Amino acid sequence: MVSLQTAVRYWAGVDASRCALVYGDARVSYGELAARVGRAAGLLRRQGIAAGEVVALLMKNSAAFVELALAASHIGAVLLPINYRLGAEEVAYILGHAGARLLLVDDELSHLAGSFRPVLQVHAAAQADSGRLGAGVEPVHEGAILSPGDLFRLMYTSGTTDRPKGVMHTYQNYHWKCLDHIAALGLQRDERLLVVGPLYHVGAFDLPGLAVLMVGGMLALMRDFAEHEVLAVIERERLTGAWLAPVMLSRLLACDRRGAHDLSSMRWVIGGGERTPEQRIVDFRSTFTHGRYIDAYGLTESCSGDTMMDAGRELQKIGSTGRALPHVAIEIRDDLGRPVPSGEAGEICLRGPKITTGYWKDEQKTRDSFHGEWFRTGDIGYLDPEGYLYLTDRKKDMIISGGENIASSEIERVLYQLPMVAEAAAIGLPDERWGECVAVVVVPKPGQSLSLDELLAHCAGRLGGFKTPRKLFIRDELPRNASGKVLKRNLRDEIRAAGAA
Repeated sequence: MVSLQTAVRYWAGVDASRCALVYGDARVSYGELAARVGRAAGLLRRQGIAAGEVVALLMKNSAAFVELALAASHIGAVLLPINYRLGAEEVAYILGHAGARLLLVDDELSHLAGSFRPVLQVHAAAQADSGRLGAGVEPVHEGAILSPGDLFRLMYTSGTTDRPKGVMHTYQNYHWKCLDHIAALGLQRDERLLVVGPLYHVGAFDLPGLAVLMVGGMLALMRDFAEHEVLAVIERERLTGAWLAPVMLSRLLACDRRGAHDLSSMRWVIGGGERTPEQRIVDFRSTFTHGRYIDAYGLTESCSGDTMMDAGRELQKIGSTGRALPHVAIEIRDDLGRPVPSGEAGEICLRGPKITTGYWKDEQKTRDSFHGEWFRTGDIGYLDPEGYLYLTDRKKDMIISGGENIASSEIERVLYQLPMVAEAAAIGLPDERWGECVAVVVVPKPGQSLSLDELLAHCAGRLGGFKTPRKLFIRDELPRNASGKVLKRNLRDEIRAAGAA
């Protein structure tokens, strides 16, 4: 058996009273977690879910999220976590494309379920205990017999097309990822991890995420991010580590109450997703006096965390995202797929047992994403002589806002539904809080006009809030190269030069 539940059952046998999860006032021991997962698995079975079928979770962070994810694995179902910040139309597409058989949704998010059926609502009381969902059902004691190559999860990520891609993760991908993160971070039984990023994201679920349960540690789950509450939880639970999106860490380091809390238990925080300014490392050390900031690089297709910065080299290697983890190989390749020398920039390509085998129901995208066994990330960077990775450019036309990847083509698809739009381009502009915000440049049809209010009204329900444009610029034409491709870098430079960014 290779399910996620096997580690929980192991630690329940070692010490059933050992704390596995903290969520608000609820504390869940390993013994209780094993029992809850068995009941939640019984609930899924009662809904007719069999091994290999897709179970979707449209939920915020909670104890129930973790329990249901473990339960799906326990019976061999495929987990489909969905970004609750998406619009209803986007959620419907993912559910349909993935072939989901069941959707579990927080009651506060039920409006995103649309007409999909069957749906089970997870009410506030059940969010702290999935057993309330599975009350009266026969628990599943013996889990499914699974193989390393079996599908564990589908995660939909923004791509360079107009629809998200379903990344396939096998158990091999997941367990090798856990092994690498346990080794790189030195995870042990005393690990107490803050989980405040959304669990639909690989950062929260995988970096190192549920790997902490494999070593008998504890997860402290927070439903939403609020800097004052995060600081209080770190102090109260004596937390030791965290993954934080850049916007989260920035808010913590700027919090006026950070000096009032004892944060000495924190040994490390993983960041990444953007070039780390030296000042942020300095500010981090003054706040988390016993911890280190770990710059990292990874992506959904690799279950996250492919490189990490070594301890003590943060300032010496400023600008680098660290070295490859033990079971990750990195090569930099040119446009023809040929390896390039150290120091020369090219496309970052990855190989190893934690890398996806491809995209769900899309053989063409899968073929296009590999040079043989090497996965093409689409990111541009170089390796120095010691093997440290430096990023120089990001995926084409990708906007990164609050740690979320947003494909500009997804925005443009919605814009072209407006009858007054002749041409449109979505770009990212600097934003002090989110890193980047979405802006759109529109060429209206002759005699037509478009206001920001009209644009926002149109996007409501069609795009998630984080993808909704914040700025609108009207132009007579869009700059293009000789082949007709829109020159988005020119648009960004022009808007910044005009002081409108």
